[in-house]
Amino acid sequence: MLNSPEPLHIPDGFLSVLISATFWVFTLVIVGIAVNRSKKTLQDRQIPLMGIMAAFIFAAQMINFPVAGGTSGHLLGGALAAIVLGPWSGILVMTSVIALQGLLFQDGGLVVMGANIFNMGILTVMIGYGLYATVAGQQRKGVQVAVIGVASWLSVMASALVASIQIWLSGTSPARIVFPAMLTVHALIGVGEALITVAAFSFIRQVRPDIIEKKQAAVQNNIGWILTGGIMSLGVVLLSPLASADPDGLERVAKDVGFLNLAQDNPYNIFANYVIPALGNSGISTIVAGLIGILAVGGLAILVGWIIQKSKTKESTP
Repeated sequence: MLNSPEPLHIPDGFLSVLISATFWVFTLVIVGIAVNRSKKTLQDRQIPLMGIMAAFIFAAQMINFPVAGGTSGHLLGGALAAIVLGPWSGILVMTSVIALQGLLFQDGGLVVMGANIFNMGILTVMIGYGLYATVAGQQRKGVQVAVIGVASWLSVMASALVASIQIWLSGTSPARIVFPAMLTVHALIGVGEALITVAAFSFIRQVRPDIIEKKQAAVQNNIGWILTGGIMSLGVVLLSPLASADPDGLERVAKDVGFLNLAQDNPYNIFANYVIPALGNSGISTIVAGLIGILAVGGLAILVGWIIQKSKTKESTP
């Protein structure tokens, strides 16, 4: 069964070994490039921001919003991460989020994790940043907001399209069935992604315009920003028990098309379905799991940034 309602988190069993291995290669190459490029661009004062963004995106992904036909969706966050952090740090943050979701919460398969990272953590960042960069210096804020909304919607559609291709090439479902099913439902989920991303962008632009106005080098490591991001993440986690219980886009398509039974559970169970075993399947359990998640993923993103900085320092030392 699918462990939790996460759009586009593919479980093991949906993709063939060949497709899974191919996208592991793609993902490792691109993440390696992101690490190398981050050595040239990442600054010490940006590392806490990576942790805050990772924590916020993880928390936001716990809140499912209902869309048509008894289906739900939630923020992917790649476009937002790219706008705030830049493309390379954004890829590293999204990789941290998706990897921890799979490893700690059994959210998405382990064999197909490379595909999940590529679909949700690389494509979304590339599309989000690529379109935002065209209007980053635009003085008319309405133009920026419109382009960011379109970029966010397109990032979801691109993820759905590539996931459909992966499922088709794996022989799981014919293209004539999976393509329209996936793209139709994710067109609606993409609208929610666009609205949330624009709202988050507008808020950050209001409280920290130095980040949004393409001045990432001027990001200040101050307690105010850290507290703001932390409080936002905490607030979202506290609301997580109210999230829609409807199946997400991929789960809905898999059920309707007839390949949901192919999903395989991960070989171990830590906090599957965002449930703390000792607390049972309750709202409190979901909140505690969310708190563990935001601390873990925020710490992981900060650790990744710190390791990159230490590596850069070591390489620059004669």
